[in-house]
Amino acid sequence: MTHPPKPAGRQDKVSLWRYARLFRADILSAQPARLYRAKMAEFRTPFFRSYLVNQPDLIDTVLKERPMDFPKSARISEGLRPLLGDSVFLTNGTRWQRQRRIIDPAFEGGRLRDTFPAMLAVGKAASARLSEGVTEIEAQTSHAAADVIFRTLFSIPIEHEIAARVFTEFRAYQRSQPILNLAAFVPLPRWMPRFHRARTRAAARSIRRLITQLTELRLTEIAAGSAPDDLATKIMTTTDPETGERFDAAEMVDQVAIFFLAGHETSASALAWALYLLALNPQAQKRAATEADALPEDPAFSDMAKLKFTRNVFREALRLYPPVPMMVRETTRSERFRDRDLARGSQIVLSPWHLHRHERLWDRPDAFDPDRYATENGKTCLRTAYMPFSAGARVCTGAGFAMVEGPLLLALLLRAWRFETVPGEVPVPVAHLTVRARDGIRLSLRRR
Repeated sequence: MTHPPKPAGRQDKVSLWRYARLFRADILSAQPARLYRAKMAEFRTPFFRSYLVNQPDLIDTVLKERPMDFPKSARISEGLRPLLGDSVFLTNGTRWQRQRRIIDPAFEGGRLRDTFPAMLAVGKAASARLSEGVTEIEAQTSHAAADVIFRTLFSIPIEHEIAARVFTEFRAYQRSQPILNLAAFVPLPRWMPRFHRARTRAAARSIRRLITQLTELRLTEIAAGSAPDDLATKIMTTTDPETGERFDAAEMVDQVAIFFLAGHETSASALAWALYLLALNPQAQKRAATEADALPEDPAFSDMAKLKFTRNVFREALRLYPPVPMMVRETTRSERFRDRDLARGSQIVLSPWHLHRHERLWDRPDAFDPDRYATENGKTCLRTAYMPFSAGARVCTGAGFAMVEGPLLLALLLRAWRFETVPGEVPVPVAHLTVRARDGIRLSLRRR
């Protein structure tokens, strides 16, 4: 298997302000190369201490054993709040618990089966849109992933006027918004401006206005008894079992914003990298295409069990290019991690990007190998060193959704198209809102 590209990481030491500038531009290449070997590393600033943790048992402490003791860091939330408001992705404590009690039932039980026809329709439409020749594949996977979200959330296709405008605005937002802004490095008082870029603020306002239109229309349909039975209706009519409350319109706008970000942006990233990895490894592509060819013309939800290799391809893409490369938690009291005393307010960085490629944990960590999950090392790491959707109480609600969507769309594309790399073009991964290619991913397409 051919090794896919990754940023090498810094080899030199830099000042805090130089690091902040590098981090803002791209958090992946800003990190020192030693983090691919370190169990834990400390980063000091004049204002706080940050600790990157790659040791599985410590990660379990933070995410699984004591998640309420390690809330999400407000330093990271500052950069995302213009779009996401007080969505479930950013909140902590009792407010976050209430939001999850309302949202989680929409993704339980048979809801995945119910959304499968919409995913199938999207996959067929995505395949039909492609044409022979060189194509920027991230644009195609973004279109398809957005289509899935709009069809499953609001029962409208991407061609719907408002859906199309949200998609267009979001692409502008995605490229203009770094994960961190100044507040991530310097403690700012609440009254002080957060220094978000003007075009970022404008794009966020526009997206939220459009989402508000969709949300208010759905509330009207629910009141009239004419609302379709989709994810939006389910979430907007679910009451908190402890309080009996529902989301009001403003709260729902926040949640739709994160559903679009988490369900569209992350899936688009993973799909694009999966297709690139298959183009880079023709034998793996042939195996996945053979699985796809064995599916019925109109596969059923139960047919997903037949896509074992394709599922592992998608799983491997999520390992090598986790859409959310880093997560940050904060200590609420003094802690002792390894041989270090962590003060209250310390930042705990959990990095799927480094954990998934860790040289002490994974066999051949930089290699693309979908068959690794049948090995003892692969099975162990899948349990202890793999978290593309986070883990524990705050695991992504849509993780199961994504693991159906990704393999299905790959299969539908592969049974119609052959994907090949473009000579001399190697995509460089960088982190915007998610891990994307700096200049896109251009692939050559041929009909099968």
